[in-house]
Amino acid sequence: MEYRQLGRSGVRVSSLCLGTMSFGARTDEPTAIQMVNEALDLGINFIDTADVYGGGLAEEYIGKALAQSGRRDETFLATKAVGKMGDGPNDRGASCYHLVRAVEASLRRLQTDRIDLFYLHLVDITTPIDEILQTLETLVRQGKILYIGTSKFPATLITEMICASERWGWPRLVAEQPPYNLVDRLLENEVAWTCLRHGIGIASWAPIAGGLLTGQYGKGDIRPQGSRFQSAELGKKRFTNEALAVAERLRPLAEAKGCTLAEYALAWVMNRPFITAPISGCRTVEHVRSSAQACEIEFTEEELAQIDEIAPPGVAVATYYDGNVTAKMRNAANAGDWRAYG
Repeated sequence: MEYRQLGRSGVRVSSLCLGTMSFGARTDEPTAIQMVNEALDLGINFIDTADVYGGGLAEEYIGKALAQSGRRDETFLATKAVGKMGDGPNDRGASCYHLVRAVEASLRRLQTDRIDLFYLHLVDITTPIDEILQTLETLVRQGKILYIGTSKFPATLITEMICASERWGWPRLVAEQPPYNLVDRLLENEVAWTCLRHGIGIASWAPIAGGLLTGQYGKGDIRPQGSRFQSAELGKKRFTNEALAVAERLRPLAEAKGCTLAEYALAWVMNRPFITAPISGCRTVEHVRSSAQACEIEFTEEELAQIDEIAPPGVAVATYYDGNVTAKMRNAANAGDWRAYG
């Protein structure tokens, strides 16, 4: 397993991150605990979760796994808050009121004394950046969180946060968590080089595009039963014939490598020069093992050129980045009100 420096921090994380969004939803507790242990055995020391995953169950499962095994200090543990955790008016958002309570709740569920990397899960444009960073500074000073990051933030807001941190001496971003894969390379147009320029690591999600890059789906508007593509909105924007065509053209390249298409697509993301670690959203122990195998795959310049021909740089044929980032910026611009973001 390769270990990489996370942004401008001194910490080193595995080149693959275990994603746990399925915990408490599609993955039960015994399987989740087994997955955490398997990941650590394979050298994966980077685990990602969020308070909203499984309504808090994902954090509980991870907490139990690490408490039972005694391997907390082997793990660089990341979680997130801002998303809706209740029906109250302050049960979401990046206000000081909510973030302090969210961190305390995550610490209890994770059975730990600190969160190694704390992400702002969503943009909350209504809370001033100074309030957000002052809150995070307090939590860092208290030792409850060590590093801070963002998820699905546009380059403009990332830059604003960096400027505020430098001016006032508040904690500096070390990581961003955007979507990125071979059917949506929009990240390359702005955020990737912004993060490189400012020393921010990228732990990207959806490296196999939610299953599109497994090669298991055929063309046509036939969305797999039980998949996330059953949503009419996601199906229309992500489960596209163009994306399926990319998967079909990539399949023989993966076969020539002697690996699955999913492993091939994951390895490609892992080998991008601006990526610290892709987040593999595994549902089973077998998925964890398969993801770890992708760490062994390397690409020649000729192979990378073939991939670029099939999936051109900076282009998207399925909506991941736009839907999560730039579409929200357009909403605000067209409304003439920055508060309409999202």
